[in-house]
Amino acid sequence: MIIGLEGSWSAAIDDGIARPVRLPGTLDTNGIGHPDVARTRTTTPGVIDDSVDLRPWATRLTRKHTFEGEARFTRHIAYRPKPGERVFFEVERARHLALQVDGTPVPPHLPGTLSTPHVFEVTGMLTGDDELVVLSDNSYPGMPHDAIVGSSTATDETQTNWNGLLGYVRLRVEPETFVSSVRVLPHGDMVDVTASVDCGRAASATILVRSDALADTARRTVALVPGVNDITFESLPLRDGVRRWDEYDGNLQYLTVTLGRDGGAVDGADGPDETVRELPSGSPSGSTMTVRFGVRDFGSDDHGRLTINGRAFFLRGEANCAEFPETGHPPTSVDDWRRILDTYRSYGVNCMRFHSHCPPDEAFAAADEIGMMMQPELSHWDPHTAFESDESFAYYRTELERVILTLANHPSFVMLTLGNELAAGDLGHRRMTELLDLARSLDPTRLYAWGSNVHYGLNGCDPNSDFYTSQAYRDHFLRATSSPMTGHLNNRYPGADMNYEQSMAALREQYAGPVFGFEVGQYEVLPELSEIERFQGVTDPANYRIIRDRIHARGLDDIWPKYVEASGELSLIGYREEVEAVLRTGSMSGLSLLGLQDFPGQGTALVGMLDAHLESKSYGFAQPERFRAFFTDRLPLALLPRYTYTCDETLSCDVVIANYGRTALAGPVRFSLTGDGISLKDRLPDVYCPVGTLTSAGRLALPLDSVRPPARLDLRIDIDGATNSYPIWVYAPTTPSRPAGVYETEHFDETARAVLDRGGVVYLSPRSTAEALPGSVQGQFSTDFWSVGTFPQQNGGMGQYIDADHPLFDGFPTESHTDWQWWPMAGRRAVVLPESAGRIRPIVTEMDSYAYLRPMAQLFECRCGNGRLLFSSMGLQDLQDHPEGRALQGAIYRYLASPAFDPRQRIDMEVIASMVR
Repeated sequence: MIIGLEGSWSAAIDDGIARPVRLPGTLDTNGIGHPDVARTRTTTPGVIDDSVDLRPWATRLTRKHTFEGEARFTRHIAYRPKPGERVFFEVERARHLALQVDGTPVPPHLPGTLSTPHVFEVTGMLTGDDELVVLSDNSYPGMPHDAIVGSSTATDETQTNWNGLLGYVRLRVEPETFVSSVRVLPHGDMVDVTASVDCGRAASATILVRSDALADTARRTVALVPGVNDITFESLPLRDGVRRWDEYDGNLQYLTVTLGRDGGAVDGADGPDETVRELPSGSPSGSTMTVRFGVRDFGSDDHGRLTINGRAFFLRGEANCAEFPETGHPPTSVDDWRRILDTYRSYGVNCMRFHSHCPPDEAFAAADEIGMMMQPELSHWDPHTAFESDESFAYYRTELERVILTLANHPSFVMLTLGNELAAGDLGHRRMTELLDLARSLDPTRLYAWGSNVHYGLNGCDPNSDFYTSQAYRDHFLRATSSPMTGHLNNRYPGADMNYEQSMAALREQYAGPVFGFEVGQYEVLPELSEIERFQGVTDPANYRIIRDRIHARGLDDIWPKYVEASGELSLIGYREEVEAVLRTGSMSGLSLLGLQDFPGQGTALVGMLDAHLESKSYGFAQPERFRAFFTDRLPLALLPRYTYTCDETLSCDVVIANYGRTALAGPVRFSLTGDGISLKDRLPDVYCPVGTLTSAGRLALPLDSVRPPARLDLRIDIDGATNSYPIWVYAPTTPSRPAGVYETEHFDETARAVLDRGGVVYLSPRSTAEALPGSVQGQFSTDFWSVGTFPQQNGGMGQYIDADHPLFDGFPTESHTDWQWWPMAGRRAVVLPESAGRIRPIVTEMDSYAYLRPMAQLFECRCGNGRLLFSSMGLQDLQDHPEGRALQGAIYRYLASPAFDPRQRIDMEVIASMVR
């Protein structure tokens, strides 16, 4: 029997004032606490100092109410147990928790953790008129405070360090002896079943196990002793043809354990032959319990790849950092979690990593139903001394054990790490290994690892871990970008042929297990300001409003949506390259992103296709079908050496087929090059692509002599319903020449001034160096990594916004955002336009991070003196070995010689001179 205690309670914090609250809920949701301010100096927690500048946070959301310390939640109850009844007080999700009944402390019945329910037995303490006092302390006495509040479980950067009682708050009434839990662990064509019986007095009992998934009913007579008795049925055969739980395939089964004595019931429980009603996973029902489970095997193969049901698959993960801005905490509703996971699934995600936190049971129940794999982590982010204090080791050992036992029946729960970006010395490492041994002894059907990105990859792989996930292996990269703009995306001339096999070859000298990329992506997108009005809950988006006010002050309101779109399109290009580079690496098992959802903290890291409210942004780049087109399990891959060609060349490259679906791909590989009046088609011979492999399909070749340059074309590849496409640019094989009447110079010299004085045309193209362009900013191809607030060593560039309708681009096809044909130019410098230049709208703008919003340009035109000037900071004279560099230079020359070169903006000569040395 369940007696719900949801509803009205009273709460008191450090001021001693009792206030009415609604539970489940937090102090935040009940409007209790202190101002959350970015203090200018250290103050005593919980004490307001009027001399402190009470500013909102500029780097994260501001809590409307905050409190760290002990809160007292009080309620009177009127339940009088019947003789022989055992009563338990339970809270599904809380912080450090203690209980008093009528002033008497109650020890925990089960160890409570931040990631699992808190259970206290109050048998014999209730009189029918009792006061319950729940002491909740989010300063975590006796626990590893700093590691906890740094984690997503409690950080104010996202979830908030809330204080309260969440999920169910209840009394659970049981008979004297009852089934307290059932764990079903599948392996191959069998399952192990462990029934825990909480026994009030010694007895002989019969345990009956039955399920439609089992070949037969199992029965055993046991002698029970007072306390918790674990009875395990090993290797029970499954019936033939039982459906397996799989990726995106939530096949679920039910299993019932019935407790009886001498063929009858114990304490009024149903006899073994009675029909038992199905209950949600883990629901109490006295001497009978029905649980839901899935039949699946999760592990790895001989090639070091992750497998599900024996099939190598491509892990497409996403890191959830507990961003729930309206409540400040994760939901405890299956429906809410189904909506959340369906949103991620719509983008192609098949595995959710929970960055240094473990979501409630309802999240796993929803994942079970839709076939989403889940990777929780302990509430642990200690990048220095993980597990080295006895306090830390003791707490996390308890949390690990409780998480594994509590989530045992969820097939979606496939992997777990001991935390995020942990680092430690020898003692911590020994304890990590001990914890892995404990995890495997409790449940060998999952995979476990020391942590995600342990030591940031600098120490290499831990041989005791079942998998390795990191940004790198020592100095070998496993993703395309990190701060400050390291990695191949910004440092290697682009093609579609990069992979990490060289990194993996070095890694395989030490480690043979599965490897997948860690927090891949992190491409910042300029903020969509319309979200500000949707913050109606416990957090205030003051950091967003600060950005909005800066945008308004810079006069960018009208063009800002175009900037958002341009940065988002470039972000999407970066994410695609990240994904396909791993798909091209047959020895890697996949990657885990960071991220699809905006992260409103850590300097305001707005990296997502989804906003902080988990809604798709209102731009084309954010639509799930565009992301899912490459974030998928079956994809033909053209190993293009480059994206730009001249029309006297042949486009040729190898083709490989990544097939990590459930069935083989077979048939011819068809390919085509289309666009701008061109339609070239051909095919490669039939090829068979087994499941779980990267298969060579041959080499395509398409002569480009029929293409009229300049042209932007699409290369499309198809096999057996799997499709991919790539942008291709084709230019004329000519060397551009400066037109007569144009003075081209690298310096704003006296000749340039004279030409302008007499009404002439000047093309000012300095070398793209810091010496030639004082005060300029180094550009890059991609948008910034995560945020400049967290990684201030970055320059702040957010890609180019290109006036694609400008007549200059009649000879250089482009869209308004940076794409691959801009790679050589995007990595050049951008000048910061001085205020005295006025509000110039460049032809090519270098967009800036919202932390700075400097007016930057790579290409602009103006009236200057009596003449006309075109300014380029890209140093195109040094990029003539690339067809795109020659093509852009040629387009500039043609434009300068045309009547269309008629700028209306005006800049004084001395302003121009100040930008060039």
